[in-house]
Amino acid sequence: MRSWLAPSVPNLPGRGPELRLYDTADRQVRPVSAGPKATMYVCGITPYDATHLGHAATYLTFDLVHRYWLDAGHDVQYVQNVTDVDDPLFERAARDGIDWRALGDRETELFRQDMTALRVLPPHDYVGAIESISEVVELVEKLLASGAAYVVDDPEYPDVYFRADATTQFGYESGYDRDTMLALFGERGGDPDRAGKASQLDALLWRVQRPGEPSWPSPFGAGRPGWHIECAAIALNRVGPGLDIQGGGSDLTFPHHEFSAAHAESVTGERRFARHYVHGGMIGWDGHKMSKSRGNLVLVSRLRADGVDPGAIRLGLMAGHYRADRFWSPEVLTTAQERLQRWRAATALPAGPDATDLLARVRRYLADDLDTPKVLAALDGWSTDALEYGGHDPASPRLVADAIDALLGVTL
Repeated sequence: MRSWLAPSVPNLPGRGPELRLYDTADRQVRPVSAGPKATMYVCGITPYDATHLGHAATYLTFDLVHRYWLDAGHDVQYVQNVTDVDDPLFERAARDGIDWRALGDRETELFRQDMTALRVLPPHDYVGAIESISEVVELVEKLLASGAAYVVDDPEYPDVYFRADATTQFGYESGYDRDTMLALFGERGGDPDRAGKASQLDALLWRVQRPGEPSWPSPFGAGRPGWHIECAAIALNRVGPGLDIQGGGSDLTFPHHEFSAAHAESVTGERRFARHYVHGGMIGWDGHKMSKSRGNLVLVSRLRADGVDPGAIRLGLMAGHYRADRFWSPEVLTTAQERLQRWRAATALPAGPDATDLLARVRRYLADDLDTPKVLAALDGWSTDALEYGGHDPASPRLVADAIDALLGVTL
């Protein structure tokens, strides 16, 4: 699948400290010990509607990781999927009287445009579920052969399921108890009450074709992939075991990331699918989490159409810590727009205060679990000093502008 064009990223002098991020599985902030090639898999969109600010917040979070790794001298292999075959896509297409493939293509293209406008660095591998069907089939075959999967006893729809107890460590990523798992499983696409399953928590790997649904051939019957197996197959075939970061929004912690990790661990024998599990907080509007089902969306494309600078969108989302659930509001946007104007005015001066220590602090704050509120405060301080008191370093405005571009993805 075609990705989007990469923006240019300025080179900065020096290096920052090693990146440290909160790991959901270990419940603590710890170093991300990536090698010369840093690897990251971030779950992509199900393209049945436009990109909203909840999506944008997630991809900006991992864009910051991507940018920090590049600044630290790593080569980065970033993989992202597109779930371009799934029930929500079919349902929306039927509602709107459009072919589901056409809907998926349209919304994926809009997503590319939004990511380009927001200056999000594109993934190295951008992979649709449809184009990875053969990889999913191969992985399901391996799971069946190992006993980690089984065919449900249903002569009409003999779907293939994954045994939640196939790995002894199942549940380590989320840390949830069984009751919590069951509740979230039912809320987030699972089918705990499906008759014939060995356990309520067992997850769908391959859905045998139903009337009116698309299907692809497989040794276990024509059908289509389950949700979690798609990401496991794509990640294993692009990166293999030993992924540095598996990332997404906090609502993916369970069941999606728990199961995709368990699928991979069942065939590789690895204790952990990823060395770090990183999850961003939810963005709210009008007192609730922003979601398509609730209909309280603030769309990136709508903000762009209204003339909002994408840099202000980035700054508004970075005003809160990436792990925190937070709300978007007109006040958040106004503050971000005013900040962007001050920074532009300060970096347009012929000279400014020395910025060597500022760059070091920005890197240090980012390395400390992406502490963007501290980053913004540090840049605000330099900008205020530059505008009110001036400075004698003609190189500092350019250095600050380049640092904001390279590390935060905002052009001044």
